[in-house]
Amino acid sequence: MLNILFSSPLLFAVYVVALLIGLSVHEFAHAWTADRLGDPTARLAGRMQLNPLVHIDVTGLLFILFFGFGWGKPVLFDPFNLKNPRKDAALISLAGPSSNILLAVLLSAVLHLLNIFGLSSLMTIGSFFLAPIIIFNVMLGVFNFIPISPLDGFKIVGGLLSRTRAEEWYQLERYGIFFLLLMILPIGRGSMLNTLIQPIINFIANLLIPNAITGSMI
Repeated sequence: MLNILFSSPLLFAVYVVALLIGLSVHEFAHAWTADRLGDPTARLAGRMQLNPLVHIDVTGLLFILFFGFGWGKPVLFDPFNLKNPRKDAALISLAGPSSNILLAVLLSAVLHLLNIFGLSSLMTIGSFFLAPIIIFNVMLGVFNFIPISPLDGFKIVGGLLSRTRAEEWYQLERYGIFFLLLMILPIGRGSMLNTLIQPIINFIANLLIPNAITGSMI
């Protein structure tokens, strides 16, 4: 992302704002869901708000800017406050990436309405500011659905399995970071992660963003 800073500072600023919105919505959704399921830990920690300052992990943000991947400050929850710890943990995990996809869909509806009603000037402005937010939220949502710890997909899968299978599944949690690093490390012209999720991201983004502007954004 930093290369954009020197070629187009305004576009860089839009990308940073899009990133902060995506992270804030994602972490807020975790906190809100945990609170609804009976655990006030995140609420008491001040995480039930959309203020990006409470959700940013500085190291994770720098990683995103310099290396293209990173993380926000994790939302912690106490499983002892949940009625069904394993399944409720899956719901809390599901809330994060689902909220990103939902936000992308809602903003996509705005762009499509502008396009349908032929509001060309508003469409130009809207696409410049909204399309990056849509794309970043799609990226964040798809990435976190990957079933590798510490990503949300890991606990989502754990909540779908039987108790016995879940216990076996959670044995893999300790190796998750190694699997993730293996997927992120560049191999040839890209990485295993990029090869797996980029087609999915492109497919969803092409569905959500009007054809007139998709090609210039992805």
